[in-house]
Amino acid sequence: MDMVEVSIDSIRVSLVSHHRIVVLKDGDDRYLPIWIGPFEADAITIALQGGDVARPLTHDLMRNLIAMTGASAQHILVSELRDDIFFAHLVLDVNGRHVEVDSRPSDAIALAVRLKCPIYVSDSVMEKASITPSVSMETVTAEEAEKLSAFRDLIEDLDLSDLDSESDHPKLED
Repeated sequence: MDMVEVSIDSIRVSLVSHHRIVVLKDGDDRYLPIWIGPFEADAITIALQGGDVARPLTHDLMRNLIAMTGASAQHILVSELRDDIFFAHLVLDVNGRHVEVDSRPSDAIALAVRLKCPIYVSDSVMEKASITPSVSMETVTAEEAEKLSAFRDLIEDLDLSDLDSESDHPKLED
C-alpha cells in the first residue's frame, strides 16, 4: 500500500457543534480533515503541548503498556475511508514481529504523538478526502464536490487563511 507521511497541522473546533477536527497536512500542501471527539482532541492537544496531567490518561496508559511489553511503535496509518468513516492501524514491532492493531484515527494519532512515531495516510485516502485550500470552490468538479460532501459544512465555515503559517503547535480555535 502506498502511503504519504503527514503532520498534525491543527485541531479545530466547530463553531456550530461540540465536534473537533484534526487537520493532517502532507508535504504537497494537501490537508486531511478528520472529525474526532472532544476528549480525543484534548488528548492530542495535551501531548502536543507537553502538558502534564495528575494521572495518566488512557493514551498515556497505552503508551506505557507498549513500552513495558518491549514493543515499539513503527508508525500509525490512516488506511481507509469507507462510508465516510476513517480507519487506522497502529503498527508495532513486538520482539521482531510485525503487528498491526486496528484503531480509530483519533486514538492512533493521540498515541503517535506520545510515542513520537510517524503518521501516514494511504494514497487512496488522500485522493478521496484531502483538500487543497488554494483551490477555489468554483473550480471544483462535480465529482470532487461529491467527494467533499461529508465536509461541505465544515469547509464553508472554516477560515483556512492561516493554514500556510508556520507553527510549532496546533491551534485550538473557538
